[in-house]
Amino acid sequence: MTAISAAANLRILGEKITHKFPLDTSSAQVIYRGMHLMIDASVDTVNVVKADGVTAVDGDVFMGIAEENKSVGSGDAETTEISTIVGPTIVGFKSSALTKADTGKPVYMSDSGTLTASNGAYPRIGKLFDVLDGYCFVTLDSPYVLDVP
Repeated sequence: MTAISAAANLRILGEKITHKFPLDTSSAQVIYRGMHLMIDASVDTVNVVKADGVTAVDGDVFMGIAEENKSVGSGDAETTEISTIVGPTIVGFKSSALTKADTGKPVYMSDSGTLTASNGAYPRIGKLFDVLDGYCFVTLDSPYVLDVP
């Protein structure tokens, strides 16, 4: 599985709620619209990182879905903010991984392009609201402190 490499097409049901969070610059990051963002508590307890490539552990926090493309360099001042779609917004992701039979189940993102109903070392992003026209609509749970089994 790989991370998305361009801005994802997202659909929104109802009202979209956003918030700006500062980006962590302990390493360089290129973030695309549709990536899931989290606080990696073992690195930084305030600033967000893209969750791709991060093994989620207890205490990490899912913060939301990137609404825009953004990049930062390693060691940059931690003043760059990213607009983030937060809960309880219902976000549609182009995916065939889940079906209407999964409605109401927790949804996890194993990388920025892959939804799953299986809990692993992945951030829980919300619950499946519906599946329509090739999109899985997820009611975001954010912020959400992870409890990884």
